[in-house]
Amino acid sequence: MTPPTGSLPTASTAGSGLRTDVRVTRVDAVPFSIPYRKPLRFASGEVHAADHVLVRVHTDAGVVGIAEAPPRPFTYGETQASIVAVVDQLLGPALVGRSLHDRNALRAAMHRTVGNPTAKAAVDMAVWDALGRCLGLTVTAMLGGGAGRPLRVCHMLGFDDPAVMVAEAGRMLADHGVDTFKVKVGRRPLELDVAVVRALRAEFGPGIDLYVDGNRGWTASESLRALRLMEDLDLSFAEELCPADDVLDRRRLVRRSTIPVLADESATTPAEVTRELLSGAADAVSIKTARTGFTVSRVVLDLCDGLGVEVVVGNQVDGQLGTSCSAAFAAAHPLTAARAAELSNFLDMSDDLLTESLRIEQGHLVLPVGPGVGVVVDEEKLEHYRRDR
Repeated sequence: MTPPTGSLPTASTAGSGLRTDVRVTRVDAVPFSIPYRKPLRFASGEVHAADHVLVRVHTDAGVVGIAEAPPRPFTYGETQASIVAVVDQLLGPALVGRSLHDRNALRAAMHRTVGNPTAKAAVDMAVWDALGRCLGLTVTAMLGGGAGRPLRVCHMLGFDDPAVMVAEAGRMLADHGVDTFKVKVGRRPLELDVAVVRALRAEFGPGIDLYVDGNRGWTASESLRALRLMEDLDLSFAEELCPADDVLDRRRLVRRSTIPVLADESATTPAEVTRELLSGAADAVSIKTARTGFTVSRVVLDLCDGLGVEVVVGNQVDGQLGTSCSAAFAAAHPLTAARAAELSNFLDMSDDLLTESLRIEQGHLVLPVGPGVGVVVDEEKLEHYRRDR
């Protein structure tokens, strides 16, 4: 497909009056809640509303960087309340007075607090956004991606009846040109999910790209059986079918599967990525800026690039702000832009916080063009949806 006109970001020219050393003065976290039009159901849980956190990094230049933290207690153990608390009490105070340019020091300061991946990631991305706004550059350009690359979109299909999931895929294809789908699996009996994938392939034929995501819902033996039942369906990947900590069985599954295995929840840090790839427990890696920000995501990407491993830019059922961050990172690198990125599930939300909504045209995300991650929060919407007043 030809990407839509105007889909590439452009960097604003930095004026001579822009400061080159800007420091953090305050970091705040605002909880908000926006209902989904329909719940997204998967093996590890389900989501009915975007009970997320807006993270803002304030600077002594008057510039404010923004990012979104999506709590996933069934994956990372974080809640909306815990993210607000750790940003307010630990991460924010650790960054006050530090330069936006010294991002390694900022990362080290946050790293002294154990865990809390989405909270740290949001603070990190808000720092990059603030710096980009100060310099008049997009995050994509700051990451070395120049004007960026067109991004094909993958849409996630949550648990439902086969006919409903086929109809949703058909709407995405007709309305937005999206032809790559990640199918949530992991139910019992597993034949339910095999039937869904088979129905999608029967309806759309070889013209769509399909892969499955089990969210750790099956045992290794169930996973192997499901993969054998789907061997003829030309799947691109099988993602996290069995428990992430089932080390030996995960390796056996990779050895026996004819479908490449994509690591997600088992590869949330650079150390875990290294372990999964070198031990033979994964063939490819999902990178999610919502859990590794921009700084650590670059480390993960470099590991995969050096080892010749494919990557997919994943999704935490982000809103449009989180999706903009994912897109800014994906558009900066050839490896992340090589495959369709999971950038569409904000369409399931009943509203959002941005002044201007993201668009998907001809199967590609139309990338924001402003400095930083390129988007602006609508203060009236934030006031309406925030949950701390």
